[in-house]
Amino acid sequence: MDFEQMIAQLDNAAYQRLKRAVEIGKWPDGRVLSNVQREASLQAVIAYEMKTEVATNERTGFVDMVGSSCHSDAEHGEEPTILKWKNG
Repeated sequence: MDFEQMIAQLDNAAYQRLKRAVEIGKWPDGRVLSNVQREASLQAVIAYEMKTEVATNERTGFVDMVGSSCHSDAEHGEEPTILKWKNG
């Protein structure tokens, strides 16, 4: 079974378990995820979210930038802020 087939067969309960395992670094039975397992699980979680069209604000890694000083100035019609670096 290839990756796409696995994602196609993944159900919401398995997705939730994978997502939680990535978040806490442990499987539901308490075993620690290896780095390889964590990476593969994260890829599966992201692929599942794209396949099932999970709302953008609920996806893994989403950062709400609205109202943030990091939010794009172009969208608000404001002049860019000039940053001045200070040493020490």
